[in-house]
This record gives sequence, structure tokens and C-alpha cells, in this order.
Amino acid sequence: MVAHTGTMSRRVEVSVVLPAYNEEATLAETVAVTLESLADFLPDGSYEVIIAEDGCDDDTPRIADELAAEHEAVRHIHSEKRLGRGGALEYAFREAAGETLVYFDTDLATDMDHLEELVESVRSGEYDVATGSRWMPGNEADRPAKRGIPSRGYNLLVRLFLRSGINDHQCGFKAFDRQALSALLDDVEDDHWFWDTEVLVRAQRAGYRIKEFPVDWTPQGDSKVDIVRDVFGMGSQILRTWWQLAVSPRITRNVSLVAGTLLVVVALALMTLYLEPSSVLDAIAGADPVIVLLSAAVYLLSWPLRGLRYREILDRLGYHSDATFMTGAVFISQTGNLVFPARAGDAVRAYVVKARRGVPYPTGFASLAVERVFDLLAITVLAGSVLVGLVATGGVDELAAAIAADVGTVSIGGSAVDPAAAARTAIQVAAGVGVVAILAVVVIAVNVRRDGNLIRRGISTLSSDSYADYVAGIIERFVGDVEAVVGERNGFLSIGAESLLIWMLDVVTALIVFAAFGFDLTTSIVTVAFFAVSVGNLAKVLPLSPGGIGLYEGAFTLIVVGLTAVPELTAATALAIAVVDHAVKNVVTIIGGILSMLWLNVSLTTAVGQTSEVEAEAEPQE
Repeated sequence: MVAHTGTMSRRVEVSVVLPAYNEEATLAETVAVTLESLADFLPDGSYEVIIAEDGCDDDTPRIADELAAEHEAVRHIHSEKRLGRGGALEYAFREAAGETLVYFDTDLATDMDHLEELVESVRSGEYDVATGSRWMPGNEADRPAKRGIPSRGYNLLVRLFLRSGINDHQCGFKAFDRQALSALLDDVEDDHWFWDTEVLVRAQRAGYRIKEFPVDWTPQGDSKVDIVRDVFGMGSQILRTWWQLAVSPRITRNVSLVAGTLLVVVALALMTLYLEPSSVLDAIAGADPVIVLLSAAVYLLSWPLRGLRYREILDRLGYHSDATFMTGAVFISQTGNLVFPARAGDAVRAYVVKARRGVPYPTGFASLAVERVFDLLAITVLAGSVLVGLVATGGVDELAAAIAADVGTVSIGGSAVDPAAAARTAIQVAAGVGVVAILAVVVIAVNVRRDGNLIRRGISTLSSDSYADYVAGIIERFVGDVEAVVGERNGFLSIGAESLLIWMLDVVTALIVFAAFGFDLTTSIVTVAFFAVSVGNLAKVLPLSPGGIGLYEGAFTLIVVGLTAVPELTAATALAIAVVDHAVKNVVTIIGGILSMLWLNVSLTTAVGQTSEVEAEAEPQE
């Protein structure tokens, strides 16, 4: 993986690392200037220069080999693949021989007259870390606006969120005491552009002595704000470090369990904002409570199947666990979807399997994507040709008009709602989600055939920085994991059959609720129930309300009233059935979620926060 050229037999005190990525035009000159500058104040043989060549695709490796052969003080460390700027530095520092570790950018933007001050600040033992600064008061660098404004903004955010006392975190001109840096690297997680910042912030938190001194700095070459690196990369890393240093230490086990339980209780209270409590109570009072409890028991049977299905998905991705644990993880994530907006519970599951079973975040999210694809396909199959026919023939408007004439204006949460408009929106959302599901499968299939080129091509249009490779690698692994399950025939059939069974139990639950309201389960009602539950679940996929409350009921009522001719099955009764059906399913989910959180000692608050620590693994899965 990593090759070395050049040997050191002398007593080295200072190791200078030059991070090099495609530097064929400047590397020789940089090495010459570096050796000359070091010789001005250090004894011969007391220093080494390490070219940390990071997976270059130009002539840099050959030039580095020649320089190592020509100069006894020069070593070349070559990586076959990109380690990232921070990763290359970290590897080179671990391989270095000196007790004082130094690095600066190969473009020599910082005046080398400052090198002696940088090195001696640490070599003398006075400081543990030294860093040049372009933004110290009274010595501000003359930077173009397109460089200066983003740099100032970034450093302001770091000082604000991470309580740093440093003015310039990203200046590529730093020195470290070996022992201090070794202690810090165990906690540093970033291996790209945020590496410098994270080292400095953690050094301050650990109480190390840091010297920041002004340097003369001249911009070299062109630069521009990079969307992927500067916004996605650096911003997310600031938030991740803030959570680790400022929030996570304050969340104890007891605090986590209490806060998570309270949030679940709040979720139940939020239901009253979407449905009148009295209407829900009246609907439940009109149904046979014994049969309603039976519907809950039947719905509960679908959860072990969800656990078995999720276990099989992860098995095919190379991570093995028991179905009982997986059932608990699914319970917790679905409860999170009832508590947090934008289906944040899905991210909670990725955290749970990462924390308890060591499943990397990219694989965790990929497994969720696989599950969602099968859920949507199963629901779409159950909905069948009726949904397609309604949208294609304009039947949606007719059904919406019928609902409006029968129901009139409905009040939900104190606000008047036009039932025709709500019904029309629900059915259109359901149809749209079905189309998106099909397109997602097509995109995955097309992308895999092209070996990920679509992903890299798309990201490269937004970013020309090396961080784009880092982001593209995460996404490619994600898509590859999805394809590992979806693209294998036996896996597709097995998981597809489990998915259909899960959603058939969902429909059976609704049918039992129909029976609780005194309706005979005729062929017509059974058929309509399959369509109603399927369309209702498609409608609530979009996170427009907690748990899809309101969307499910609206779509369910639309289908039941529009496709049945039973006089007793009015819109008001259909709505009551939908309310009880959805309430039964949400209550079972919440109870299972609370019990699973207590069993696995998992807090929703901790889980949501920790999912900001999305990690990219060094090697993609084979």
C-alpha cells in the first residue's frame, strides 16, 4: 500500500513533511529551498525531509524517488491510493524519526524566513505546538476577497463553535512535539482539510502550550471556494467536533434515557395537533375494543419479520447479528420517525447498528436504502393498477369531488381543511413517491453498470478539489452496498417476499379494524383495504407530519369512500377507521421503541447527535 525510498542512519531531531499531490512542477524547487533553509540553523545530519506523496497521477512519484536518491536527508513515502491531506500527514509523522515534527505546504506560500522560529519554538521545549498565522491582529495577509472572506468566515465559525483561541487554523505552516501529537492523533478523526483545525482545537482542550505567530504569506496560484470541501466537508466537521467536545460529554446514561423517554411522550402529545382528541376517542369508543386489541396483536407479528429482513440485508453486506437485536433496532428507528422531523429515525438506526454491532455508517445507510426500496416496491405492488388507473384517467378529481360533497369542510387541529384539495394532494403525493421509487432503482442499476462514473462525474461538476474524491468514495460505497443486495437474484426474491408479507400484515391489521367497526370482510372491502393501506403508506413517505399523521388518514379515506358502495361506510366512518388503524400501529411502535431503548440502553437524543459523525472507511467493501 505504502512504499518508502531513502534511508536514515543519522540522529534526526527534526522531521519536515512536505504533503505532495501532483506537484511535479514545483517539488524539486521546494525540496531545494527546504534543505537550504534547514541548513541555515540546524546541524548537518539533524534533520530529514519527507515527501509524503499522496496517490499522485502525474510525474511526482518519479521526481520524489530521484530527490531521495540524490539527497541523504530526503525520504519519499508513496501511497498507491489517496489518503487525504490529513491522512498523508499523519502517516508520514508516524514514520518520521525526529522528535520535532514540522510540515508546510509545498507551494511555499509562507516566507521561509519564519522556518527557524517555527522549528525552534517546539525544539526548544518552550511550546508543544507552533503555527503560523495570516490573521493575527496587526499582521493580516494581503489576500484576494475570494480567498480572504471564506477564510475569515471559517475561522470565525471555529472560534465560535469550538471555543478556539487561534486566529488562523488552516495556515499550512505548523510544528509539533512528537509526544504531544501522538497523544492527540488518537482522537483526531478527519483525514482531509479539517485535520489542521481538529489538531489545534483538541490541543487547546488538552492544555498543550501553543504558539501562534504572524507570518508573511503570499498566495500562490489560483484558488476558489469549493462547494464540496468548504460547505459539506468543513461545515459538517465543525458540527461533528462541536458535538463531541461540547455536547456528548454532558449526556450521561440517566440523562439520555430520561430525555429519550420524554421525547416519545411528546410525540404522543403532538398527535393532538393534527387530530382532535375528542374525535379519536369517539372513534375508538365506536369500535369493539377486543377486536382492536386483536388488530394490535396481529400488527405486532410484523415486527419480528422486520427484524429478520433487516438481519438478512446486513448479512448480505457482510455484517452478522441476531434477529432479536435487529427487531429492537427497527423499533427504535421507527419510534424516532414519530418523534423527529424528516425521518431522522432512519439515521438513528444507522447509529444503533454502528454503536452496537460495528456496522460502518455508509453501510448502515445503504442497508436502510435497501429496506426502503423494498418497502416502496411492496407497497406499490399492493396498490396495483387501481392507483395507476386513478391518476392516468383523471379519476382522482372525481373521487375528490365525491369526498367533498359527502364530508364538507373538515376541522383538523382547529384549522379548516378543504377535503377535496387534501384528497387530491394525498393521491398525487402517493403516485409521485411510487415514481421516485422506480427511478431510484433505475439510477442504481445504471450507475453500477458504469462503475460509479456517474457519481464522480456529477460531483466533479461541483468541485475540483481532492475532497470530491473523498465524498465520491463514500457515495460509491453506499451505492455498491445497495447493489450487493438488490442485484443478487436470491436476495431480491427473499427480501422481496419478506417485504410483501410485512405489508400484508399491515393490511390485515386494517381489515381487523374494519371488523371492529362491525363491517363484514367481503371481497370488495378486502380489496379496497389493500388499496387504501397501500396508498396511505405511500402518501406518508414524505415527512410532512410526525409519523405521516393526517396524510395516511386522508389517502385512506379517499380510497375507501371512492371505491366502495356500502351505504354505512360513509366518509366519516372511513376516517374513523383510518384514525384507529393508524393509532394502533403508532402505539405498538412507540411501546416497542421505549422497551427497546431500555433494553439496548439507547437514547434517541444521543443517537441523532452521533449520526453527524458519518465516517468514510479507508477501504471499500469487496
